[in-house]
Amino acid sequence: MKTAIVIGAGFGGLALAIRLQSAGVQTTIVESRDKPGGRGYFWERDGFTFDAGPTVITDPDCLRELWALTGRDMSEDVTLDPVLPFYRLNWPDGTNFDYTNDDVQMRAEIEKLHPGDWAGYEKFLQYSAGVFHEGYEKLGHVAFLDFGSMIKAAPALAKYQAWRSVYSIVSSFVKSEKLREALSFHTLLVGGNPMTTSAIYALIHKLERDGGVWFARGGTNRLVAALVTQFERLGGVLRLDDPVTSIETLGDRATGVTTASGWSGQADAVAANSDIMHTYRDLLATSRSAKRKTGSLERKKYSPSLFVVHFGIKGTWPGIPHHMILFGPRYKGLLEDIYDHGVLSEDFSLYLHHPTVTDPSLAPEGHSTFYALAPVPHLGKFPVDWDEIAPILEKRILDEIGRRLIPDIHERIVTKFSYAPKDFAQDLNAHLGSAFSLEPVLTQSAYFRVHNRDEHIPNLYFVGAGTHPGAGIPGVVGSAKATARLMLEGEK
Repeated sequence: MKTAIVIGAGFGGLALAIRLQSAGVQTTIVESRDKPGGRGYFWERDGFTFDAGPTVITDPDCLRELWALTGRDMSEDVTLDPVLPFYRLNWPDGTNFDYTNDDVQMRAEIEKLHPGDWAGYEKFLQYSAGVFHEGYEKLGHVAFLDFGSMIKAAPALAKYQAWRSVYSIVSSFVKSEKLREALSFHTLLVGGNPMTTSAIYALIHKLERDGGVWFARGGTNRLVAALVTQFERLGGVLRLDDPVTSIETLGDRATGVTTASGWSGQADAVAANSDIMHTYRDLLATSRSAKRKTGSLERKKYSPSLFVVHFGIKGTWPGIPHHMILFGPRYKGLLEDIYDHGVLSEDFSLYLHHPTVTDPSLAPEGHSTFYALAPVPHLGKFPVDWDEIAPILEKRILDEIGRRLIPDIHERIVTKFSYAPKDFAQDLNAHLGSAFSLEPVLTQSAYFRVHNRDEHIPNLYFVGAGTHPGAGIPGVVGSAKATARLMLEGEK
């Protein structure tokens, strides 16, 4: 393989392209939007910088590796600043829990919730370390192309009771309901319901504990820009604002892509960082095998969408940490409404991002940048007119932040806008407006997820949230490592 085309400049596509280019494969990334980053897009409005997300950076070593491939250092192009506490969790009764990897602080926080739960937490830590080793270190960068690879992984999955949910496992170790929520909410950051997502995802706790939680100075967009810098200095080509309209095939081979501008690129291999349903249904519309795959994908379960309110306000807020989770009055019931019933509930839980407490440059002097994110049902479960609902939900979310944190929030707002499920569908071709692609349940993980290489078109590859291991920056960067290995080894 001498040439490759990667469709989509999300984190997975950029990581894959860097790996290919550093191995001597002339690689072109074709991106539909005017900026790279995929879900890591950003906006600049009225002097404020707003990251679309993701905003939580864990396992920075998986990113540094992309520079180390060619003997460079990531710090040349971007600075990562530590975030402490990792998160502040807040409940409607006013309880706060500062989540960190400092044992002394964590013990004090846990003792506040339930004096007897420290011993259970230590046992949970051991469990998390075990699934981290088996599920992330050993399997996180491996492509599951055949059922035999799943059989080999089965003993480890069985040992850690992977069929149980994260919430179920956590509940077996600790008694405090608030602590159970504190140790299980992480799956929501990769699109998973804590009540149904495999207990293997408890590895996220170990991942954060060992690697820390970080923020790219200047915003996540600066990490995206750094990845582009590394790719282009290696000789890679980034083509922006030109959506791919079809993947061209001849027999059982992908030959290249055609774009909306009429540009046609040929390559020895094509890799899709685009939405998996969009890729099979739209970009491979003439392929018989792709039509069968589309039917299979339509029957799968997709992660929820998100409703995000971005707002810039007057004043600075040193008492509001970088990351907050504002839990609502319900946990399990709210998750059932989102994942099962397709109901937009009266109550909600919020992830509040406050980057200017770490990096004031993201807002004019004396001002602050925020976003508030609420998981909501995807368009398949809740097919409504979001243009009508968005202003109502936006006000309710800001009202809640006003009640709990910033009493005069509405008077302080300088600029605001929201991003709804229809925007995920429109801007990212996300099937059903899903924010994280396939839901990370056990029956849609590893071998049961979209394979990193297509079964019928052997030089067509996949990278990103829809493939193994799944969503989140470490997940999609891990998928890039697995896919690059396949591409560089050739078709076997």
